Amino acid sequence: MQNCYQTFEFLSEDFVESLSVKVQTFRHKTTGAMHYHLAADDEHKVFMVALRTVPEDSTGVAHILEHTTLCGSEKYPVRDPFFMMIRRSINTFMNAFTSSDWTAYPFATENDKDYQNLLQVYMDAVFFPKLDPLDFAQEGHRFEFEKMDDANSPLTYKGVVFNEMKGAMSSPVSTLWQTLTTELYPTSTYHYNSGGEPEAIPDLTYQQLVAFHQTHYHPSNAVFMTYGNQDPVVLQADFETLALSRFNTQIEPTFVSTEQRFSQPVTIETRYALDEEDTQNKTHIVMGWLLGLNRDPMDVLKGHLLASVLLDNSASPLRFVLEQTELATAPSPLCGLEDSNKEMAFVVGVQGSEPQHAQAIEDLVINELERIVNEGIDQSHVEAMLHQLELSQREVGGDSHPYGLELMLSALPAALHQGDPVAMLDVDKVLAQLQQQVAQADFIPNLIQAWLLDNPHRVRLTLTPDTELAGQREAAEKAKLAQIQAGLSVEQKQAIIAQAKALEQRQAQQDDESILPKVTKEDVQLELPIIHAKQQQAGLTGYERGTNGLVYQQLIIPTPNLTPEQQAIMPLFNSCLTEVGSGGRDYLQTQSLQAAVTGGLSARSAVRADLVDPTQYQSHVVLSGKALNRHQADLTRLMDETLNQVDFAETARLKDLVAQIRSSMEHRITGAGHSLAMSAASQAFSVTAKWNFERSGLAGIQFIKQLDKDLADADKLTAFAENLAQIRDKIASAPRQGLLIADEHGYNQAWLDFTGLVQHNASDTDGLSLTQPTPIEHQAWLTSTQVNFCAQSYPAVMWGHDDAPLLSVLGACLRNGFLHSAIREKGGAYGGGASFDAESGAFVFYSYRDPRLMDTYADFERALNWLMTDATQVQVDEAILNIVSSMDKPGSPAGEAKKAFYQELYGRSHAKRMAYRQAVLGADLAQLQAVAQRYLNTQPTRAVVTQASQSDVLRENGFKLIKL
Repeated sequence: MQNCYQTFEFLSEDFVESLSVKVQTFRHKTTGAMHYHLAADDEHKVFMVALRTVPEDSTGVAHILEHTTLCGSEKYPVRDPFFMMIRRSINTFMNAFTSSDWTAYPFATENDKDYQNLLQVYMDAVFFPKLDPLDFAQEGHRFEFEKMDDANSPLTYKGVVFNEMKGAMSSPVSTLWQTLTTELYPTSTYHYNSGGEPEAIPDLTYQQLVAFHQTHYHPSNAVFMTYGNQDPVVLQADFETLALSRFNTQIEPTFVSTEQRFSQPVTIETRYALDEEDTQNKTHIVMGWLLGLNRDPMDVLKGHLLASVLLDNSASPLRFVLEQTELATAPSPLCGLEDSNKEMAFVVGVQGSEPQHAQAIEDLVINELERIVNEGIDQSHVEAMLHQLELSQREVGGDSHPYGLELMLSALPAALHQGDPVAMLDVDKVLAQLQQQVAQADFIPNLIQAWLLDNPHRVRLTLTPDTELAGQREAAEKAKLAQIQAGLSVEQKQAIIAQAKALEQRQAQQDDESILPKVTKEDVQLELPIIHAKQQQAGLTGYERGTNGLVYQQLIIPTPNLTPEQQAIMPLFNSCLTEVGSGGRDYLQTQSLQAAVTGGLSARSAVRADLVDPTQYQSHVVLSGKALNRHQADLTRLMDETLNQVDFAETARLKDLVAQIRSSMEHRITGAGHSLAMSAASQAFSVTAKWNFERSGLAGIQFIKQLDKDLADADKLTAFAENLAQIRDKIASAPRQGLLIADEHGYNQAWLDFTGLVQHNASDTDGLSLTQPTPIEHQAWLTSTQVNFCAQSYPAVMWGHDDAPLLSVLGACLRNGFLHSAIREKGGAYGGGASFDAESGAFVFYSYRDPRLMDTYADFERALNWLMTDATQVQVDEAILNIVSSMDKPGSPAGEAKKAFYQELYGRSHAKRMAYRQAVLGADLAQLQAVAQRYLNTQPTRAVVTQASQSDVLRENGFKLIKL
């Protein structure tokens, strides 16, 4: 250990009381690499190495390098060590990210052996990758003839990142953000698309990729971050042994340059592709300001406070005028502060407008900012936003990303941009200083004047829909390829064919996986942890957990019987319930109160499948809220008023909300196309599958688009409001139970207070009555996308069936053993696989951002043959680790309690979950082959989210075309 002290020098140690984390800072003496260890009493260990990656073009070099880096390294010269390790590990998180100016490689696990295994593979991959030219061709881009060995067939582009970015840039919001940053940062790295523009990706050469690694993937340009209960000295000894000892010199780190400032605002107009006949009210108009550096925590918090004061909710003044204007349907999804770039940006704007309104929207924004400067702002609103900052700082996360990783990512921008990462974590002191500054009535007006009104570095962007743009781009790509093909020599054509064949051989080769470390089933914990409730009585269940001063409360109400019209608008009821007036207040007063005393209220409705019978179900409406302990009584009162005294009479507000909800659902399509296609393909297999498809799936999106149009009719708007009120009355009179989660300081008072809300006189009401699904034909949902999202679904069983655990392992086995290679590596899709959906009673194949269509469905069919002829027990064991890893993934303290409560509510007792787990751990190849024969030899249902240009081939293959 003494030797390790000589390689890393200790710089500082800071205890962040609000997070119960000790931050220890070290620097590697030889290379200057920084190591920040977040010491915590937590078995969940997280590692991340991040590198400054600063592209100078839009070829996607950093993104493609991230992919290619993970395709084999010096110590592990196998073709795909990253994905191999996913199935040889019981990690709780494994991934790699490319951001606008950094690339990070994080993982998390609770197992010490697994941590060591992953650390060895990650360190070797990052610092000593093979960067094989064939991997660059597979992951980045390549030429290939449509018929691989026929040089007379059309020339095409292929590559995983190429297709990923075609899918990503199909989203209008992605196009909006990328275009805005291109204009807002004209001379620095943010001017470029770090993920890669599809038109520019083919310009990247293999030599440029290798050179970028040499200059950016050096330890001098890296930051190491670790979290958990390990000794940092031991970790540093591993860093030294695995990589750092081989670097004898420092290089100059790659830092992002600061932007050259505008002397006056800039106005830009451009287009985005939209494959819809109706382009009315589809224009985006946004304004962006370039602010200061993101390394001073006070400036970052000021930026967040300013954005919250102006835009947080409908009572925020700038958001209010954006919602009220007749010139647009909703505020832009980009509204707010972007603080991850070296120089922060503030963005405000609208969607659902017309290009001729651009100047009027700018005037609206500037006039409102000037009004606030001249008239001031309600101090209570500013205090409420400070309260939101405090609450977000205190909340212990971990339900989406591991908590340690969340902390790392919040500190990373400062670490990379020569700031103070510790200060970014320990914001309590800064919050206290900010509280004093905010007490001055002119604080926010002065901030608006200095940061916005007097700041000439401003861009106004108008992004208009163009129904011909996608076709023009496709034609331009084909023309460019045809021109290239016409100029190819015989030797060049043969080289393209030779590369394609070499790549095919490489993809088919069987690597020696034994060189990779692994955990086995013996390393898996046998027992599932039990989260015990502290109290259960009178319909209330309470958990005492380490919530760091927050209380979580939920009311769980059986969904009453609703008419078909009311069922159709149930998701809108949930969304509107907490966004309108209640308790005698209008919606603005209610929004203000929510921000002042809670961390937010939300409602959702769930239809959960029976454990055995696909025709049976349970359904609940859940009202959730959270608050700091000192506001628990306020939270309870607000939940009571929201449930019992909500007012749907503000019809103009309802119309605005539906327009906003429509926009957000439409933006989901290209990001979650595979999930939407899977839901569509499985819709006929159970009551819950049908409900999910019609409420939140593609049919739900279609319904809301039509409803948004219908509500222009005053009578239909009134009827909509009346239906919402009738749903409210039915739910308010139904029986209810409560869920309470609080820490030791807030629990007892919260229990006493919340009990009164749970106990009430309920009338006996009939439960939700749903119609049973009927068989459907194959469906093709047509929308604006350059890639496909394919799904193929088979009727299966529910969670409680003996075959369910085997089907879950089967999905992982097919994904790891066959589909990953067939769909992603060979087919060029960004992702693909298979999974068992217990709620739908379905087994589903899927692909994500896929350039192919019917060839992918052919691969789905071939998967069963692979299982019967080529699969091995080793692959089954790896699939078992995958499933157990997902089952064991820890959540936040509050999230774990919620999960325990709902598992019991829906019949998944500890004993049943243990039986399920044992069946997963005991699965063998013969069992998987048997269940595959049982369920995958039936007729499947197919669904795809795709573009209209595929219509002919879809009709030929029996798909019903549906315009989305």
